[in-house]
Amino acid sequence: MIIETHALSKVYGLLPVLKKIDLGIERGEFVALMGANGSGKSTLLRLLCGLSKPTAGVIKIGGWELPKEAAAVRSQIGLVSHKALLYENLTGRENLLFFARLYGLDDIEGRIKRGLDRVGLSKRGGDLVRTYSRGMLQRLSIARALIHDPDVLFLDEPHTGLDQDSSHTLDTLLLEAHADENNKRKTILMVTHELDRAHRLANRAIILSRGTIALDTSMSEIADLPARYTEVTGMTSAR
Repeated sequence: MIIETHALSKVYGLLPVLKKIDLGIERGEFVALMGANGSGKSTLLRLLCGLSKPTAGVIKIGGWELPKEAAAVRSQIGLVSHKALLYENLTGRENLLFFARLYGLDDIEGRIKRGLDRVGLSKRGGDLVRTYSRGMLQRLSIARALIHDPDVLFLDEPHTGLDQDSSHTLDTLLLEAHADENNKRKTILMVTHELDRAHRLANRAIILSRGTIALDTSMSEIADLPARYTEVTGMTSAR
């Protein structure tokens, strides 16, 4: 297991958001994490990224434990969210340069070139990020998240605000990141409310409800994900 949690809980004040979550994700899986607003999806992702500390329980990423071994974990993960997490007054290339130096990488120029080429931004790498469209921001976010070649890619509603063409481009980039490259498949955990997209992209479905795992199964075992989602959560979701 590259991602493990045992009895993971998170409480804000008197409000329990996650309740004793036991989770194991194998290397190379593409997992769609779904659930209604307030079910604990984003909280779980923040805990796995080391952005928040658990109230109780254990988190291990690649064998390293959070939060006490956070530095080792950060070198293994990349994060893409609906917020770009980029510096608008820097160019696309300068953003990648900043993060490459932050990770202390070698072959920085080569990594930046490959990153921009991979996301189709080689011709716009010298432009300020504030001039980018929403779709371009997400593509650059993918390049930023992959600049250090992490084993795990976390995504928090990455399609939010994208038009159809940009969403399709992002899907292609995610599938490429998950593809087998030199026998090293990326492990991807994506928080999403888009059930049809989750069904197309992921090979495993996890649905949270009221802070617990209501469903955890192979995507191939689900013929109608929206119907199953309604069954286990009692709520409907936009397809």
